[in-house]
Amino acid sequence: MSGFLLLSLQLLITVLWLMIVGRVLLSWINPRFDGPVGRFLYETTEPLLAPIRRVLPQTGMLDLSPLVLMLGLGFLMQLVVYR
Repeated sequence: MSGFLLLSLQLLITVLWLMIVGRVLLSWINPRFDGPVGRFLYETTEPLLAPIRRVLPQTGMLDLSPLVLMLGLGFLMQLVVYR
């Protein structure tokens, strides 16, 4: 892969990771995701989290899908960086 594609992929993974962190932090403050920032974070991350949530077993009030996605993104970043 060219350097530009690798850098673009790294940037995309980093932005997705930060959006997941933002969604988790915002869910502690505003669990209904009101407002433009909340809606944006919900609408952009939910398509990635919903399939993971369907596969994971129910853990009551604790949603582990962001953690699984962040671990997956971290693993993908390692593959991209150390290629």
